[in-house]
Amino acid sequence: MARIARPPVIAVMGHIDHGKSSLLDYIRKASVVAGEAGGITQHVAAYIALHGGRPVTFLDTPGHEAFKALRTRGAAAADIAILVVAADEGVMPQTLDALDAIKEANIPFIVAITKIDKNNADIERAKLSLVEHGVYIEGMGGDVAYALVSSKTGEGVPELLDLVLLTADIIELTADSDATATGFVLESTQDQRRGASATLIVKDGTLTQDGFVVAGDAYAPIRFIEDFLGKRVEQAGPSEPARISGFSKLPAAGSLFSIAKNKKAAEAEASKNASLIAAAPEREETAEGIALLPLIVKTDVAGSIDAIVHEFKKITHERAAIRIIASGVGNVSENDVKTANASGGTIIAFNTGTDAVARDLAERDHVTILSFSIIYELAEQVANLLKERAPAETGEKELGRAKVLKAFSSSAKKQVLGARYLAGTLTLGDRVKLIRGDEEIARGSITNLQQARIDTKEIRVEGDFGIEIEARESAVYGDELVAFAAAQA
Repeated sequence: MARIARPPVIAVMGHIDHGKSSLLDYIRKASVVAGEAGGITQHVAAYIALHGGRPVTFLDTPGHEAFKALRTRGAAAADIAILVVAADEGVMPQTLDALDAIKEANIPFIVAITKIDKNNADIERAKLSLVEHGVYIEGMGGDVAYALVSSKTGEGVPELLDLVLLTADIIELTADSDATATGFVLESTQDQRRGASATLIVKDGTLTQDGFVVAGDAYAPIRFIEDFLGKRVEQAGPSEPARISGFSKLPAAGSLFSIAKNKKAAEAEASKNASLIAAAPEREETAEGIALLPLIVKTDVAGSIDAIVHEFKKITHERAAIRIIASGVGNVSENDVKTANASGGTIIAFNTGTDAVARDLAERDHVTILSFSIIYELAEQVANLLKERAPAETGEKELGRAKVLKAFSSSAKKQVLGARYLAGTLTLGDRVKLIRGDEEIARGSITNLQQARIDTKEIRVEGDFGIEIEARESAVYGDELVAFAAAQA
């Protein structure tokens, strides 16, 4: 049961286009950038590199803002992070997201200032931008190690890897290679030939061709193990990535895995885990008069669904809302088309294809299937669809007006205000605009009215009253509430 030193698992994180994939490409001497749509890494993947004869496992975590959930998983599974910052741009929004994920995971990190070979590189400005955002690197008031690197020439890469191994030695990573394997599910995907498959990162013990892997409420017999190159191996030791196929269902990316001796034990453990998994949150109610855009989302890997949902949350419209009615991994199927047809929905296919039967059925039933390989193009198209779905407003008629005196409480959906009647009639259920100065800052609806602490259906006389509204922006003293209705055509 003696514990031995194990290789470090490294998360490479940073802003989009700051050179993460190019850095990893240089390190492992294999092209990944050329095969990626738009040059963007859109899935977490794992690779092993050797430096000074010592293995290092790298997690290539996506840099796009939409993949915040995957970045967080990557950091949680890692021992050390490399925060990539481009010398020509310095700290950017996703740099800060990555930094938050690193801090949440509570792991040490090293800064790699990349693209130092570019003509417009400004290393000192990049350093200063780090300090301005609380990253105090060596030589500028702190102890965070950094390296200046060029992924084109390889300058500084050996020094960066030296820092990685030095950090690993300092934190003394160990594992019991004789123990039963435990670790994380890094990614899962649906393979047409092998079914539900997952990439695991072994954090302790050794994964052998014996027993069953249990990850959350999913399990799989360990019939064969593949390394990160897709080659079959007899075992995977501490810090090594391993591919297992034949899961009972797609295991959730980021979940812990353990080993069961037989199928009966695996089923029991998966069932126990299933009972502990929180029920999915209830659907949010949609305000009256808001048009829905039903979407069916299919992706190549499970983690992309989280990313797309994250992106959809940023797409809003006053008179329309996105509703994901189904999602899953794999090709667009006949059932997906039937679901879309029944709901009037549109199918979004991200990095995945469409079965021949499904394609024919979609053409016959006039179901739209939109395929994408770049997430911001997907988001742009869905924003256009949402705009098209929104009912047109030919004009508006003001019904009543009040002034906000005080905000009593506020939640993610509703806020309770004290207000003073100004004009017209404000009625329960009315649409309402929130006006600050001369600018409209939000729209919502009136969900409750009280006068003299008694519920009422309308306010039409002078005096103070209480009002509860649904609106995305919080009201403050001096704002005006304007009840309105669409003008008759």
